[in-house]
Parts: sequence; structure tokens; C-alpha cells
Amino acid sequence: MAERDRPRSLGVRHGGTGMASTRPSDTTVKPSVVAPQTRLAVTVLSGGPSGEREISLESGRAVAEALQASGHQVWVEDISPNNLGALARQVDVVFIALHGAFGEDGEVQRILERRKLAYTGSGPDACELAMNKPQAKARFAAAGLATPRWDTATRSNLREALACWSLPVVVKPSREGSSLSCFVVTEFDDLRARAEQVLERYGECLIEDFIPGLELTVGVLGERALPPIEIRTPRPFYDFDAKYRDDRTEYRFDIDLPSAFLLELQEMSLRAHRCLGCRDYSRVDWRVDPAGPTAYILEVNAAPGMTSHSLLPKAAAQAGISMPALCDELIRAATARRPVPGI
Repeated sequence: MAERDRPRSLGVRHGGTGMASTRPSDTTVKPSVVAPQTRLAVTVLSGGPSGEREISLESGRAVAEALQASGHQVWVEDISPNNLGALARQVDVVFIALHGAFGEDGEVQRILERRKLAYTGSGPDACELAMNKPQAKARFAAAGLATPRWDTATRSNLREALACWSLPVVVKPSREGSSLSCFVVTEFDDLRARAEQVLERYGECLIEDFIPGLELTVGVLGERALPPIEIRTPRPFYDFDAKYRDDRTEYRFDIDLPSAFLLELQEMSLRAHRCLGCRDYSRVDWRVDPAGPTAYILEVNAAPGMTSHSLLPKAAAQAGISMPALCDELIRAATARRPVPGI
């Protein structure tokens, strides 16, 4: 259903609270990027039930504003597994701005597949694999990508999983994002307590070597790697607050590493993106020991944040791609897989 003549609107419905109606916003933005004859009707899914809900709401607002600036008709919808009313409206494409459980683990993607709706980002299998850190790390290793040594702990094997580690180590959920419940453990007395804390909430945790050095990330857009970003934070590590609340966090493109290494890091990021079966876009997180330098992949984020603090939009901007152009490219990729009649 391509939009040509209808006025643009930005609607918000809180599907998780059971509200059944949508009020159009009074805010309108003049089209600036996309020609009117290719205007699309877009539902932006944000919010959701995960611990990353607030970040998802921010991502949804930023995406909606960018798409409106490109001339598209946009509705922002909250959604949950028990309330799928957000999908009732007939649109050309769904932009998934959900993070964490339900939105990033393949569940909502499977729902959209069953309904034969065009949507942005990776398919359900790739999302599920990227969200499962132990399985993703095994896939990275098979693809020849170095990743920190790891083990998976459950209640039944906790004692064995905690043995034979040299500190510091990272303890975090096997399936979670935004560094929620992620701990860098530097004292043996804290190791079991932190593991039990994660197990209490999630039922499984990942333990991996902490790699001292630099924190780098590489965005992938389509079939190209975006400029690497070095992340610097005064906090002990790049945790949830450093990502979204602490304005002291620095994002640097002038990285003190050999240019040949940074090019190789981009190539390895593409390899990681592909080995999980991702598409459209992702963000690949690395720790780099500068002595080599040697890069260790941590994870691939199949639905990276799109907020003002988020790394993928920053990298795209560094490559000359504005936020409206970025979001427009993503919905075009989605509709190319399921063409819109009349375009």
C-alpha cells in the first residue's frame, strides 16, 4: 500500500495497556528525502515487554521522526506477546525498533512472517541465534573469529562452570542486551554471588574472560561495514548507564590503531554478520588488545539501538548517511523482499 496523496501523521498506541485507538499527532514534517510518489505507510514497533523497554521507546521515537522527515506516513505502536493489536493496521512495512526479549530474539519476526508482513532487519532464525550468546560464540569460533573463552552455567553445573577461571571475568545472561545484569568480576569471593544473581533472574548465565584493552564497535548496513567507533567511558566498563545515561561516554572515530587493522576489523564484522545469517543491519561489538593488536568478538546485535546515544546512527552519520536516509534504506530493503504493489 504505497502512500502518495494521504497526509503524513505520527500516531502512538500503547498496545501493552490495551488501548484500542490511535490518535494522530498534530506534528507534521515536510518531506525532504523521499519523493512523494514513493511514500510508504509504516508501523514502527517500539516498547515491548523486555528490560530494554525504555530504550526501545526512545528508538521508536527517533525512527518515527526520521521516517516522517523522509515523507512517510508513520504510526508508532507499542506491542506485547499478549496484545498484537499494533499489527492490525494495513501498512506497507513494519519497522522493528524493539530490543531484547520478544523483539530481538526472533519471536516478533516469526509473527510477522506468519502474517506475511514486510519488516526491517534480520529474520527469526538469525535474531534467535544472535540473541543466544553461547550459540553465537560457537558460530563465531567456527568462522575463524577469535572470541573470549566462555562457559555456560546453570543451577545443575554451577560448581563446575565456576572452576578454573583467572580473574577478571565477565558474568552476564546468555540471552539479554544493553549490558543488563552484566558484571565484571575482579574478586573470587564475588564470582559465585554474581553468577547466582544472574541465574536467579534468567536461569542461565555466560561466563567469559574479560579482555583488557579497547572497546570497539562496527555497524553493518546492507553489505558494507560502517566506520569503527572506539567507546571510552570513565565507568568500570561500558554498562547500561554508560550506554544510555552517562554523557561522559565518548565515541571516537580517530582510533589509535593501524588503519590496516581497522580495515580488517570491518571485514571481520561483515563475516560475523553473515555467519549468523543477519541481513539489513547489525552492530558488531569487539574488545581489542592493542598489544597485537588482537580483536575478540563479543556479540552481534541484530536489532541495534536507534536513539541519540546509539552507535549505528553515529557510524552511519560518519559515513555521510543521515538518520532519515538510514531509516529509509532499511524500509526499502524490507519492501524489496516483499514488494509493495504500485511501486
